[in-house]
Amino acid sequence: MTSQRERSMEGKVVVLTGASNGIGLATARSIASLGAETVMLARDPQRGEAARAEVMTAADNDAVSLLLCDFADLACVRDVADEIRARWERVDVLCDNAGAILRERIITAEGCELTMQTNHFAHFLLTLRLEPALRAAGSARVVVVSSDAHLAALQGIPFDDLTFERGWSPFRAYSVSKLANIMFAYELARRWTDVGIAVNAMHPGLVRTGFGAGRWGLGGSVFSALSRQWALEAEEGADTEVFLATSPDVEGVTGRYFYRRKPKRSSPVSYDTDAQQRLWEVSERLVAGYLRS
Repeated sequence: MTSQRERSMEGKVVVLTGASNGIGLATARSIASLGAETVMLARDPQRGEAARAEVMTAADNDAVSLLLCDFADLACVRDVADEIRARWERVDVLCDNAGAILRERIITAEGCELTMQTNHFAHFLLTLRLEPALRAAGSARVVVVSSDAHLAALQGIPFDDLTFERGWSPFRAYSVSKLANIMFAYELARRWTDVGIAVNAMHPGLVRTGFGAGRWGLGGSVFSALSRQWALEAEEGADTEVFLATSPDVEGVTGRYFYRRKPKRSSPVSYDTDAQQRLWEVSERLVAGYLRS
């Protein structure tokens, strides 16, 4: 295991989405404790500011910033990416951590199903918009937080029904979005190999946080029972994310899926390179106006 000294992040700039609670907050605490200048993205100003203050105190690090961004609004995602590029010359690590599972089917102003937009399309836009800052770091890393929930998306990405007009359910939308996370990471790793940016996806495990809390019927009751008995604490769930973001042990490693600091196989459909490229093209068309503007 690498030591704190070996994993020092002094002088590094790390951007994290979904950083106001759960594993995002735990990741921010750990990375800031290693000395990184930590940029936390959050939707809610009060919760975000409370999280920033907590990270600063726990990490004894004043170089912690909060930027507000609502992933339901792609213009907001574009604007926050541009603010990051204006304020920091480079980004050494981007953690695509934010995620959502919803009780109802919601279509955004851009015409996307909200789970897919929050979990995939917004991160696709943010990551590509930050490409110049990541390139400027010289040896940057992107960590995409996915989930083994993607294993339930047995039929792959429903390209003919990405808004789930037919057969929407909270978990179906979530599982497809998590598959999209992994496929995006694999495709991005291929595209960015020559520029020295490492891209990996990871599964945090079943984590005891407020994520997905609410009335979910029988499935939700089963999940809650499992969570109480078997779930990890947020810090344990964040461990692999922090490892991929900071450890020299994975320097140069790219295009892999990790759990408990070890690479593992994702679902068979996730390795379909034609589908990966198609997802990229669909995503690029959807956010094209925000990439060019």
